[in-house]
Amino acid sequence: MTAEASRAGADEEPAADGERPLDIALLTYKGNPFCGGQGVYVRHLSRELARLGHRVEVIGSQPYPVLDEGYPRLTLTELPSLDLYRSPDPFRTPKRDEYRDWVDALEVATMWTGGFPEPLTFSLRARRHLRARAGEFDVVHDNQTLGYGLLGDIGAPLVTTIHHPITVDRQLELDAAEGWKRRYSVRRWYAFTRMQKRVARRLPSVLTVSGTSRQEIVDHLGVREDRVHVVHIGADTDLFAPNPAVPQVPGRIVTTSSADVPLKGLVYLVEALAKVRTEHPAAHLVVVGKRPAEGPVAQAMERYGLAGAVEFVKGISDAELVDLVRSAEVACVPSLYEGFSLPAAEAMATGTPLVATTGGAIPEVAGRDGETCLAVPPGDAGALAAALNRLLGDPELRLRLGAAGRERVLRHYTWARAAEGTVARYREAIARTAAVPGAAAPAAPRSPGRDAASAGVRHESESRATC
Repeated sequence: MTAEASRAGADEEPAADGERPLDIALLTYKGNPFCGGQGVYVRHLSRELARLGHRVEVIGSQPYPVLDEGYPRLTLTELPSLDLYRSPDPFRTPKRDEYRDWVDALEVATMWTGGFPEPLTFSLRARRHLRARAGEFDVVHDNQTLGYGLLGDIGAPLVTTIHHPITVDRQLELDAAEGWKRRYSVRRWYAFTRMQKRVARRLPSVLTVSGTSRQEIVDHLGVREDRVHVVHIGADTDLFAPNPAVPQVPGRIVTTSSADVPLKGLVYLVEALAKVRTEHPAAHLVVVGKRPAEGPVAQAMERYGLAGAVEFVKGISDAELVDLVRSAEVACVPSLYEGFSLPAAEAMATGTPLVATTGGAIPEVAGRDGETCLAVPPGDAGALAAALNRLLGDPELRLRLGAAGRERVLRHYTWARAAEGTVARYREAIARTAAVPGAAAPAAPRSPGRDAASAGVRHESESRATC
């Protein structure tokens, strides 16, 4: 019996769109809301879906999602993994009594051989869980797991969000890798992207967060254009809002960098800071993220003598994060690529003026240079320094760009709009399935033979690891 049939004739209030409320399973293999964008997406989207009158069950693995309280229609189901990358002992070997089944063994074996198992193993556990509860959900929404376990019949129509193809991250890390050992390690770690390509091509409905990501999903993953739909995400504009009572700290620049990877471009911002301090000695950088002990960023800070001018903070509350952004004279997004850039939208929503690169979809969010932000080419420390110097030295420009940036976010990029657009795609998927029997189930791979992951699917019929 389907979720709709089980409620046929029930007396219930319609959802905000006037239609029947939906029962939604929202899957996320990684839910940390303080590190990376997946947890942020799940937290805010699930809240807004509940506000619209739908019932949302988030099904997630470690680190478990943190959901907003006070919404009876919003619940969390924990689907535990072996949590192999947890702090303070990442890449740990589990004890014998921790193993529960063959999926656990597959997870450990993949980790031991240098791969990243979580997208595959979470999809296998989710498949088992969903099939056992067939008929309880109107729609299953996968947040970029793209694992083999989600192919075939999982008990409800499938809608998938792909924020951007992880193949982009893979290529940027390969480009930055030095030596064959490092390149081999990167290729092995990102081996799961082969699975994600195969799965993506079989998906009936893909959501993504920007026009740039849409085109890259078509080009990199081979998904048909008519199956990919843009639903912009956004900022929590009630939380991320101006507050004149928070004093600005002279020379403060704030950025978010969830991991020390080339994609985030933090090394170029550190190099730019060294240049900026020759003109603005009070300039300093606060990074929302973990301080790297080694690597290009750590080397740059040491090379330019910036240990006292760069501060790293992590694990802060929402209120602390908002006040930190408000306290900055400038927010910066130095990324080489972003599929959307929540940090840009959130900074703009607070009225903090933004310097951002033109990498990926960032211009789609931040707007035009000189109107709602200052835009610079990615990977150009000199251009970053020039833009930061310009803003730090011009209070009137900071006020104008800050006000224009918030207005842009309010018009285009809010979580309420994201939820409304997502529900419309859910209803399309449900209607398509009703019209074409069997359309809910993306085809499973036909020749899984040599692929251990696909073998796992047959048996089931009976931005990095620490985030």
